[in-house]
Amino acid sequence: MAVDSMHVVMFPFLAFGHISPFVQLARKLVAAGGVRVTLLSAAANVPRVEAMLGPAAGAVAVAPLRLQRVPGLPEGAESTAEVSADGAELLKVAVDGTRPQVAALLAELRPDALLFDFATPWVTELAAPLRIKALQFSVFSAVSGAYLMNPARRLGAGGQLPTADDLTSPPAGFPPSSSITTVPAYQAADFSYVFTSFHGEPCVYDRVLAGVQASDALVIKTCFEMEGPYINYLTAQHGKPVLVTGPVVPEPPQGELEERWAKWLSSFPDNAVVFASFGSETFLPAAAAAELLLGLESTNRPFFVVLNFPKGTDTEAELAKCTPPGFAERTKGRGVVHTGWVQQQHILRHRGVGCFVNHAGLSSVVEGLVAGCRLVLLPMKGDQYLNAALFARDLRVGAEVARRDSDGWFGRGDVSDAVDTAMADGWEGQGIKWRDFLMDDAVQKRLADDFVRDFKKFVRA
Repeated sequence: MAVDSMHVVMFPFLAFGHISPFVQLARKLVAAGGVRVTLLSAAANVPRVEAMLGPAAGAVAVAPLRLQRVPGLPEGAESTAEVSADGAELLKVAVDGTRPQVAALLAELRPDALLFDFATPWVTELAAPLRIKALQFSVFSAVSGAYLMNPARRLGAGGQLPTADDLTSPPAGFPPSSSITTVPAYQAADFSYVFTSFHGEPCVYDRVLAGVQASDALVIKTCFEMEGPYINYLTAQHGKPVLVTGPVVPEPPQGELEERWAKWLSSFPDNAVVFASFGSETFLPAAAAAELLLGLESTNRPFFVVLNFPKGTDTEAELAKCTPPGFAERTKGRGVVHTGWVQQQHILRHRGVGCFVNHAGLSSVVEGLVAGCRLVLLPMKGDQYLNAALFARDLRVGAEVARRDSDGWFGRGDVSDAVDTAMADGWEGQGIKWRDFLMDDAVQKRLADDFVRDFKKFVRA
């Protein structure tokens, strides 16, 4: 390998919540110079991935993979955006079926390093004989990996998997500085998904652990400033080097906000509007969405809510189920309920928006902080619960919506109380500190430079 040349293959799972961080990391690597990237994805995703690459497209090749037909998986479905929850499990089977194609590509390309996702631990078996360094890239927070993806979770008598009751407690040796000393029953029950096998295939936990154990190193989308104790804990638990990319700070959005939304938001005083959005793949049950809407109504503040629904559902019918009787009439002029894509970054950065209610997805929290919004965290599944604890309790950014321990239920009063807390005078928490950290170009350049240096050094070793 020439000193100034390095070829990296990336293989994210077929979910755009995974593909996007891989693309962002590819852009970071090629921007540093001396690195070219080949990213693997299903053929139907290639145009969208190429568009996401932007100016880096010239240094990143996107190689298409052909998915085999899997019974039960809708024909033509090549990302989780197009399937149900069960379809997402079948997508893992389809990805497993690309092994011969991936083997042929690696043998042909002979890259220096392979960055792979949780779903494909088998790529390490293809990389090893070719002397390709294999690094597992986690798109999740370090705290979620530390709490759930711990070798000790399977080390009971006979190596059985943990029960929901086991998952209410952190694993042995968990950082004592963490705010997470226990989790409520509803969260532990949700975590059980990670340890559940579908269609006779390995569960998420087993896929992750197999990949970690066979990899040469771990790469995580975080930094020591925000998650130092959890990064150190993962390093000790897995006995592997851990490289951190730094958080992904969004670039300023291009273009202008759609006129109808700009005009509506501008009709209110600065920082008056509460914006609520839960990402493209987090869906609120109808009863929960109704309580959210009633809670925002009772704040007496203007609000803009984005509610999305699983693909294939009747959007209008679902929206009708969520909307309380008389709600539209009572909130006319000060409330918007929208379904479908919106220019989220533009909206968050509008002077009229002051509060962001979100699901505690990493990207959403960072977008909200960078935009200078007060945060209300309403996690709905999986790692979102642990992210919420990290940001609201460890880092003191944002207010969590109070929930019932047994089943996670929240009412309209819990929503309005959290908004009132977040918007109270003097209740910025540590939001300003972390916004300054994320917006400091020198700090972010240092984090990027440190990662690229450590990555290149590790691959060349």
